[in-house]
Amino acid sequence: MGPSRRSAIWIAPLAVGIALPWLAGGNDYVLSVLALAFIYAIATLGLNLITGYTGQLNLAHAGFMAIGAYTVGILTVDHGVPFWWAFMLSGVVPAVLGMPIGWLSLRLRGYYFAIFTLCVGTIINLVIEKWDGLTHGVSGIIGIPAPPGFGPVQFSTPRAQYYLALGALVVMTWMMQRIVRSLVGRSFMAVRNSEPLAEALGIPLMRTKLLAFVLSVFYAGLAGGLYAGTIRFLGPDVANIAHTFDMVTAMLIGGLGTVAGPIVGSLVLPWITQYLQFMQDYRMLVFGPLLVVLLIFLPAGIVGSLRNWHARRASQALAVAQPDAAPAHEHRASAAQRHGHA
Repeated sequence: MGPSRRSAIWIAPLAVGIALPWLAGGNDYVLSVLALAFIYAIATLGLNLITGYTGQLNLAHAGFMAIGAYTVGILTVDHGVPFWWAFMLSGVVPAVLGMPIGWLSLRLRGYYFAIFTLCVGTIINLVIEKWDGLTHGVSGIIGIPAPPGFGPVQFSTPRAQYYLALGALVVMTWMMQRIVRSLVGRSFMAVRNSEPLAEALGIPLMRTKLLAFVLSVFYAGLAGGLYAGTIRFLGPDVANIAHTFDMVTAMLIGGLGTVAGPIVGSLVLPWITQYLQFMQDYRMLVFGPLLVVLLIFLPAGIVGSLRNWHARRASQALAVAQPDAAPAHEHRASAAQRHGHA
């Protein structure tokens, strides 16, 4: 796929996203749901980096997103720090805390790593719930300021917050593309495919996996900071392990190991959830089988399956064109031979 076609694939949905507030008729509820979907898409991009590209399932991802959110909430409400300064720290604090956690957990592999991070996520949830002096406990943090604007551009309305979340998603997606296409991204994928082979090629396993882990939680923290400024209220439920499983589900729906997959899955999942909202607690009876059917018929997810289909079509087109190439080559050779005899 050429660069121009690849750019067109991204430009088309971006144009739809920009025009959507007008297409939705200014429905504030729809814009708020989509803004939250964009925020969770940023966090899911980070989870996809450590899971889809490096092969490590981090089940503490929602906990690190909560750390970023509480960083903004505590600094702005309790200490009067300007929002954008707190927002910048919302990615740094989880990344710093993630370094020793990653250093310990990444010594484990497979299910053991997943179980360890599940315990870490549970501990983060309990700390947020019980540490009243820092996190306000079960009372939560209220009165978080909305992101201040720049000159005439303000972010106090649902439409403005929608565009802020969309702009953040565009920037973070561009950064993720740069990462996965770089030599570092190739190292991540080499570790995912075969750790012994990657080590034989000279790739430092621990350093590579730790870098992926830190970048992953950095994304989660920034998403949490933006979430705090959008919702403007935080409670311990932000760190609930169920949010991590929602992100995993979004990755499976969209496609593991693709940049667009987490975004597609994060947009499809809320739509399904909202559509089944009338069933309340019984909606999982429908959502579960739908997910199973999707994984059976589209095991690579929506984006991954489309990419595989495009690759098969390209291979078939090449196979059809190849038989015509040989006679043409032979015809030119025979013509040159006849010209030589003449």
